Amino acid sequence: MTSRVAVVTGSNKGIGFAIVRALCKEFDGYVYLTARDEERGKKAVEDLEKEGLHPKFHQLDITNQESIDNLQKYLKDKYGGLDVLVNNASIAYKEKDVAPFAEQAKVSVACNFTGTLDVCKALLPLIKSQGRIVHVSSDSGIWAMDGMSPDRASKFKSPTLTETELVSLLEDFVNAASDGTHTKKGYPNAAYGTSKAGVIVLTGIQARDLKGDPREDILVNTCCPGYVDTDMSSHQGTKTPDEGAETPVYLALLPPNVGQPQGEMLSDKKIVKWR
Repeated sequence: MTSRVAVVTGSNKGIGFAIVRALCKEFDGYVYLTARDEERGKKAVEDLEKEGLHPKFHQLDITNQESIDNLQKYLKDKYGGLDVLVNNASIAYKEKDVAPFAEQAKVSVACNFTGTLDVCKALLPLIKSQGRIVHVSSDSGIWAMDGMSPDRASKFKSPTLTETELVSLLEDFVNAASDGTHTKKGYPNAAYGTSKAGVIVLTGIQARDLKGDPREDILVNTCCPGYVDTDMSSHQGTKTPDEGAETPVYLALLPPNVGQPQGEMLSDKKIVKWR
């Protein structure tokens, strides 16, 4: 019998760790906890082992192509594919961070959008029929689109936008942030939000592209876990990590042949309209 496999990126702490915990309890297969730092990742696995759970570990830095390729080869060689991918790895600058906006835009997009896209390029071809893909995004992405000029927002929200065109939009944002013209060009003054807007839009594009895929019943969605008490929120969040994991896990475990949601943005397990 072929083993089912789930992978959660950026999961040695916070929401990702809670997602792994929940999947270990509910997913019928192997669950891989991944982290950039191997020592921290293995320590996280040990912590879950103490709870009677048995995740596996693989190193993954979503900003490093060699690291992504190593995971892709491992999954292909060992399991012949993948059933659940939860793209959780992300970064966010603190509100009072003194880093220049240009730097924040470049780093945020490189990790949150480009890193997620690079993981998708490597692992989506491995997703099996009835596979589930979940991108952990944020309401900040919707707020960022709301803060764009009407012309700029229309480009992000276009139902015919391609992946290549989306990549160009994010590259243009980073370049405009570098020379201080991003607001003049209709982008918001929000590095994290714009990177997450890219993830939300990417989800819709991937769902559209899957319509012609020979594999059956693959669903891809994105979600906002809410304001969660983690390092990213400086522990100001109102939800526990386990509560924040509820919607991502719900999407990861959608039963076979439900058909929907597909290409949607969800919060508290409910679809949020962003177009």
